[in-house]
Amino acid sequence: MLKKERYKAFIDHFEFNMPVAETELEYENPFQLLVAVVLSAQCTDKRVNIVTKTLFEHFPSPEHLASSHFEELFPYIKSISYPNNKTKHLLGLGKMLVEDFGSEVPSTVEELIKLPGVGRKTANVITSVVWNQPNMAVDTHVFRVSKRLGLVPQNAKTPLEVEKQLVKNIPERFIHKAHHWLILHGRYICLARKPKCESCDITHFCRYFEKANAVKAISKGEKI
Repeated sequence: MLKKERYKAFIDHFEFNMPVAETELEYENPFQLLVAVVLSAQCTDKRVNIVTKTLFEHFPSPEHLASSHFEELFPYIKSISYPNNKTKHLLGLGKMLVEDFGSEVPSTVEELIKLPGVGRKTANVITSVVWNQPNMAVDTHVFRVSKRLGLVPQNAKTPLEVEKQLVKNIPERFIHKAHHWLILHGRYICLARKPKCESCDITHFCRYFEKANAVKAISKGEKI
């Protein structure tokens, strides 16, 4: 299957079966999403949602974070991975939002990555989710699934390489949704250690599945 055909099959399948694709993080405004995404690094969305439910009650705005201190904020996120660093990031993030951005979450990747704890992946999430910008956040799920499906070359070594390939080949109007398609497929079907190929609906254009079947055929002495 040619790469162009593989991308078309990918988009056709998910646009029909998952026309509405959204983040599983719970939020009510761009500020809350930003905080949730910062907390979600190397942590599950489920855990983040548990924590932010209480966190946002006590810190509902950038001003609340900016006027807080480590000892006050830390207890609310101590069950999150890397709580020390993330507490410091959120305090600095709140202060910078207030002082440099008028308490508003900036809408460009270039501005967002200036904030403490915000890298390119987080900035891409915010801009694509909040403003539907054609930016592709590459987390471990997107990195793994896009390579397994054959959407990007196996020799793509970095998230940025994968991001560039996906943005180049996915029509702009689908990019903000394709991010969620890949994440959700990786989270529930194409698992890292044991992908659920037997219950997957897209094996007909999956390079990983093709190779796995070829290996099985060879081991059985079959011709392929």
